[in-house]
Amino acid sequence: MPDWPAVIDMGRLAGDLAAETDEVLAMIELLTEPGWDRPTPAEGWSVKDQVSHLAYFDQAVLTALTQPDRFRRETAELAAAGQLSPDHLAARYRSVAAAEVLDWFRAVRAEVVAAFAAADPRRRLPWYGPDMSAASAATARLMETWAHGQDIADALGLERAPTARLRHVAHLGVSTLPFAFAARGRPVPDAGVRVELAGPGGEVWTWGDETAVDRVTGPAVDFCLVVTQRRHRADTTLGTQGPVAAEWMEIAQAYAGAPGGGRRPGQFGAGGQVGGGSVESQAPPAGGGAP
Repeated sequence: MPDWPAVIDMGRLAGDLAAETDEVLAMIELLTEPGWDRPTPAEGWSVKDQVSHLAYFDQAVLTALTQPDRFRRETAELAAAGQLSPDHLAARYRSVAAAEVLDWFRAVRAEVVAAFAAADPRRRLPWYGPDMSAASAATARLMETWAHGQDIADALGLERAPTARLRHVAHLGVSTLPFAFAARGRPVPDAGVRVELAGPGGEVWTWGDETAVDRVTGPAVDFCLVVTQRRHRADTTLGTQGPVAAEWMEIAQAYAGAPGGGRRPGQFGAGGQVGGGSVESQAPPAGGGAP
């Protein structure tokens, strides 16, 4: 699989993260308290839970970047106490006022964007699994922002226009194929998978050997919805060829942690969208949760 991009510009990557953040803020900044309590497709999670989740892990990645020893110590303590599950963390902040959660997310995300912009992309930092590079950490924050933003948009009946930033999410989705199999105790396939996706501007994004038998094709947004478990494959227009590609699209998981339950077939309408207006035209009234 080719590395994309070959040379990582952390300033540009941080800028994409900031732009993705702005989309989420546009959906939540005008919400009243009842809107923050609106349920999202993640069972048991409200809009506020989605935002506190983003803020919590922003705080965590900032600690990993600036105080790695503290991150390791605090993570070990929480793990020992059984307090690291997404559902446990969501419950911790449910009594916090929505305005405080919003201020927390705004402030810590600004710090995270600035820290990533100044970071060496190859620098290793601790995380909940293996250590990862700063570039991978920034891409993961963008993926989570987009995925949890989808949950918020679904809760509010909004549609978001796909952007070229989806390529970051798609790249992470392709890169995590081995993890998706290993996380479920399945053998990691030897066969490579060719991925060909239609970007939002009509461009074609590709990964893998062009002669591979196993293939995934379709709109980039559908692929991103599936690998972040925001849509079941049956509610998208993705096509697969070969047994490995078909199995992967049933279990794909671009985020770390235990395997998620994803979404049910038929949970969303044709094309995987719920009803409503666009983010631009409709004022908000706004991977148990998956990271």
